[in-house]
Amino acid sequence: MNVRITGSGSYIPTEIVTNLDFAKHIFLNDDGSPFPLPNETIAEKFFDITGIAERRYVSDNLLTSDIATIASKKAIENAGIDPETLDYIIFAHNFGNVKQGAIQTDILPSLATRVKFDLRIKNPKCVAYDMLFGCPGWIEGVIQAQAFIKAGMAKKCLVIGAETLSRVVDIHDRDSMIYSDGAGATIIEATEDEGGILAHETATFTYDEAYYLYFGNSFNKDHDPDVRYIKMQGRKIYEFALSNVPKAMKECLDKSGIHISEVKKILIHQANEKMDEAIIQRFYKIYKQVPPDGVMPMSIHKLGNSSVATVPTLYDLIIRGEIKNQQLSEGDVIIFASVGSGMNINAIIYRY
Repeated sequence: MNVRITGSGSYIPTEIVTNLDFAKHIFLNDDGSPFPLPNETIAEKFFDITGIAERRYVSDNLLTSDIATIASKKAIENAGIDPETLDYIIFAHNFGNVKQGAIQTDILPSLATRVKFDLRIKNPKCVAYDMLFGCPGWIEGVIQAQAFIKAGMAKKCLVIGAETLSRVVDIHDRDSMIYSDGAGATIIEATEDEGGILAHETATFTYDEAYYLYFGNSFNKDHDPDVRYIKMQGRKIYEFALSNVPKAMKECLDKSGIHISEVKKILIHQANEKMDEAIIQRFYKIYKQVPPDGVMPMSIHKLGNSSVATVPTLYDLIIRGEIKNQQLSEGDVIIFASVGSGMNINAIIYRY
């Protein structure tokens, strides 16, 4: 028995926000003082570092659970399964449903429960739960789905990664330009087909790293101090990722028994183009190799960083032929990898 992705779906929000749309923002330092550079220069430097030219935001009427449901319906249709046969719905997110203009998250009931309700699944033995695991949440959900299947507890699982980060950013913080919204969903099944998940690796670093990503006050000191926004220590995260993600990928690949020359694609969390490129370079350097051209498909340029949604949406877009010059063929070896708040790192070796 093998465990494979048998269906995928995604929701790419319709509202396009370019770097120039931040021109009217008043960017501040963390002490509330004005940032010394003009917004045009900030946008140029931001693009040079991150590779992000545009990002997508959801329309005002949509919530995280709504876009997750849309992606899930597509995945179910793509897999050709009856949703009543699902054993688990695992929903990775970090901030719940945050309505436009609200200052409070809503996770009662859980977002997984809401998706199950929206899918109109009657089967009470379809267990739905949420996962808070930072940006690596979807990958960890796939790892958990595999564990359920291998243990004989499930045959089919729906694993979702969705987020509306545009609702939890501080508009006075330059880091707000990184974040975006989106949803990706996959059906994970037990099959007799060849391939599927070959190995996985997960780690949580907290001793020094726990608060590299956190909820903090607006840089605008006139804002309500009891309202919090997503904040990050960017330099520390960058150094942490470069040091630890390639190691986790190597441990995972070595565990699988696959030679690095067989790796066709690396679908890594779309956090920062320069960081992702450096991670891939370091990973191949461990094996005294050079990354092949096109080994790392990217969606960040147009879609930004949608946290848990970046990897499953990237996979779905490739499957659907919507990433230029990128495709997967039967038998291709893929590495899924991510890093994010927690600080969590994980990877999967997968034969398509």
